[in-house]
Amino acid sequence: MLCDMQLAHTMIRVRDLDATIEFYTQFLGLKETRRSSIGDEATLVFLSDESESYFIELTYNHDGRDYELGNQFGHLAFTVDDLDAVVADVERRDWWFRRSKPTSSSQYIFVKDPNGYDIEILQRR
Repeated sequence: MLCDMQLAHTMIRVRDLDATIEFYTQFLGLKETRRSSIGDEATLVFLSDESESYFIELTYNHDGRDYELGNQFGHLAFTVDDLDAVVADVERRDWWFRRSKPTSSSQYIFVKDPNGYDIEILQRR
């Protein structure tokens, strides 16, 4: 390797920017760190946790295009200290979720963001 490389961000295209920002900030606890526009073409919103060591870039194209998730993308994963509290929040919101069978190393759930992307929320033991 020629230089010290660090992971910077993951970009996902979104259909509804406001609903997506609400999901990632109000439910997952991320914060908006930066917003920019590419002329009239697109809006880019960067989200991160408190460490700001890694970012999710939400790209909203203004031309109304739709997207297919495809089968090459898996999921985004987040860790929490109290998965039961997250499950209670998901149930209160009446969202679909899938729970794993607990193992000796972790337990997790999957939910979907407003664009259909799988989000894994896991609690390590």
